[in-house]
Amino acid sequence: MKSTLIAAAEIDRLDTWAKYSSHMCGGCISSCCTLPVEVKIKDLIRIGIVDEFEKDEPAKNIAKRLQKEGIVERFNQKSGIFTLQRMSNNDCLYLDRKSRLCTIYEKRPDTCRNHPKIGPRPGYCAYKPKAVERQNSGALNSNSGRVPLKF
Repeated sequence: MKSTLIAAAEIDRLDTWAKYSSHMCGGCISSCCTLPVEVKIKDLIRIGIVDEFEKDEPAKNIAKRLQKEGIVERFNQKSGIFTLQRMSNNDCLYLDRKSRLCTIYEKRPDTCRNHPKIGPRPGYCAYKPKAVERQNSGALNSNSGRVPLKF
């Protein structure tokens, strides 16, 4: 099997993002889970932080409650879109720190379900290999920023 080298992306530089392939996810540090996650009320219901009865309440009131609870960072009243709060390291609230897997995968928001078809650069992802993360933390000695990815 042929190995392909893919450079680690810089999350804020879209030109460094790699053309998406479903084989990439298993070897990535879940860098897409450090992007802002925009959700709608139906996503909040699916996740279980808003119930069906509450959905008819003004979205502004729901946003205030969720901001107080530390779940929502901001709310755009014009579009009706909530932005989920992130951890201090920019990880999504629902990303497990050790496994780097989503803790609500089956209930995840549409934004996450549709990534990278939608997002800052459709069809591309901010792929960052797990080996590069280990390298940055001192576990590896190579400074190439590239690791083999088998297809």
